[in-house]
Amino acid sequence: MYSIICKNNKGISLVESIISVLLVSIGLIAFMSLQPTSWKTSARTDYLGRAIMVLNNEIMTQELWIMNPCNTVTTGTVDKVLYSSDQQTAQSGDVSFNVQTVTSAVSGSANTWKVTVTVTWPPLSTRGITDNMIVTRQESFRFGCI
Repeated sequence: MYSIICKNNKGISLVESIISVLLVSIGLIAFMSLQPTSWKTSARTDYLGRAIMVLNNEIMTQELWIMNPCNTVTTGTVDKVLYSSDQQTAQSGDVSFNVQTVTSAVSGSANTWKVTVTVTWPPLSTRGITDNMIVTRQESFRFGCI
């Protein structure tokens, strides 16, 4: 019967300790180099989420206005600046968004309009996001007629 017993009582040598510290340091430096990228991605996601909220609010407002037969629809382009807090002036932490709303009549269809809303947040995004919607008058939305 053979008994194999490992009798290594040396522990960790100085060279092994230096190598492990070096490997941990390289890992931390690599991790720290990703920090600016993660901050940029986080900020872009935050701005995009707020812009989508502003875009959705604007396009729904235009849709409800057009669907009511009591309201007069004016075609053309409207530019305005909105804040993510829905206040008239910027609040702490707000982002200002440039909102361009283009309303145009759809040719060949009576009482039908195309609404295009573009939201930008310069200087970070001059291209922004855009959404379109075709809206028609709905008699069931008649409200406030005099």
